[in-house]
Amino acid sequence: MPKVRMYCTAVCPYCSMAERLLKSKGVAEIEKIRVDLDPAVRAEMMEKTGRRTVPQIYIMDYHVGGYDDLAALDRAGKLNELLEQE
Repeated sequence: MPKVRMYCTAVCPYCSMAERLLKSKGVAEIEKIRVDLDPAVRAEMMEKTGRRTVPQIYIMDYHVGGYDDLAALDRAGKLNELLEQE
Protein backbone atom coordinates (compact mmCIF):
# COMPACT_ATOMS: atom_id res chain seq x y z
CA MET A 1 0.00 0.00 0.00
CA PRO A 2 1.46 3.39 -0.95
CA LYS A 3 2.11 6.14 1.59
CA VAL A 4 -0.90 8.45 2.09
CA ARG A 5 -0.52 11.94 3.59
CA MET A 6 -3.36 14.32 4.36
CA TYR A 7 -3.20 17.95 5.41
CA CYS A 8 -6.13 18.39 7.78
CA THR A 9 -7.58 20.20 10.80
CA ALA A 10 -9.08 18.84 14.02
CA VAL A 11 -12.67 19.68 13.07
CA CYS A 12 -13.19 19.10 9.37
CA PRO A 13 -16.06 16.97 8.03
CA TYR A 14 -14.41 16.62 4.62
CA CYS A 15 -11.22 15.36 6.25
CA SER A 16 -13.27 12.73 8.10
CA MET A 17 -15.07 11.72 4.91
CA ALA A 18 -11.76 11.42 3.05
CA GLU A 19 -10.33 9.27 5.83
CA ARG A 20 -13.40 6.99 5.77
CA LEU A 21 -13.19 6.59 2.00
CA LEU A 22 -9.48 5.79 2.11
CA LYS A 23 -9.94 3.28 4.95
CA SER A 24 -12.78 1.61 3.04
CA LYS A 25 -10.23 1.08 0.24
CA GLY A 26 -7.86 -0.68 2.62
CA VAL A 27 -5.58 2.19 3.59
CA ALA A 28 -4.47 1.28 7.10
CA GLU A 29 -2.35 4.33 7.86
CA ILE A 30 -2.76 7.97 6.89
CA GLU A 31 -0.10 10.47 7.89
CA LYS A 32 -2.13 13.43 9.12
CA ILE A 33 -0.49 16.83 8.98
CA ARG A 34 -2.44 19.29 11.12
CA VAL A 35 -2.45 22.78 9.61
CA ASP A 36 -4.51 24.26 12.46
CA LEU A 37 -1.66 23.80 14.94
CA ASP A 38 1.03 25.73 13.10
CA PRO A 39 0.60 28.59 10.57
CA ALA A 40 3.91 27.62 8.95
CA VAL A 41 2.51 24.18 8.10
CA ARG A 42 -0.56 25.78 6.47
CA ALA A 43 1.76 28.07 4.48
CA GLU A 44 3.76 25.00 3.40
CA MET A 45 0.56 23.25 2.29
CA MET A 46 -0.58 26.31 0.32
CA GLU A 47 2.81 26.62 -1.37
CA LYS A 48 2.85 22.92 -2.33
CA THR A 49 -0.76 22.61 -3.47
CA GLY A 50 -1.81 26.12 -4.47
CA ARG A 51 -4.92 25.61 -2.32
CA ARG A 52 -6.08 26.98 1.03
CA THR A 53 -8.65 24.37 2.02
CA VAL A 54 -8.34 21.01 3.75
CA PRO A 55 -8.08 18.18 3.24
CA GLN A 56 -5.23 18.13 0.76
CA ILE A 57 -4.38 14.52 0.04
CA TYR A 58 -1.23 12.97 -1.36
CA ILE A 59 -0.87 9.35 -2.41
CA MET A 60 2.87 8.82 -2.65
CA ASP A 61 4.01 12.01 -4.40
CA TYR A 62 0.76 12.43 -6.37
CA HIS A 63 -1.38 15.35 -5.21
CA VAL A 64 -4.96 14.08 -5.35
CA GLY A 65 -6.49 17.32 -4.09
CA GLY A 66 -9.39 17.60 -1.66
CA TYR A 67 -12.23 15.28 -0.75
CA ASP A 68 -14.24 16.07 -3.89
CA ASP A 69 -11.22 15.22 -6.02
CA LEU A 70 -10.70 11.98 -4.10
CA ALA A 71 -14.35 10.98 -4.50
CA ALA A 72 -14.26 11.81 -8.24
CA LEU A 73 -11.15 9.66 -8.62
CA ASP A 74 -12.99 6.83 -6.91
CA ARG A 75 -16.11 7.24 -9.10
CA ALA A 76 -13.88 7.16 -12.20
CA GLY A 77 -12.39 3.86 -11.00
CA LYS A 78 -8.89 5.32 -10.74
CA LEU A 79 -8.46 5.44 -6.96
CA ASN A 80 -7.98 1.68 -6.67
CA GLU A 81 -5.28 1.79 -9.37
CA LEU A 82 -3.46 4.56 -7.53
CA LEU A 83 -3.65 2.69 -4.22
CA GLU A 84 -2.30 -0.52 -5.78
CA GLN A 85 1.01 1.16 -6.68
CA GLU A 86 4.02 0.68 -4.45
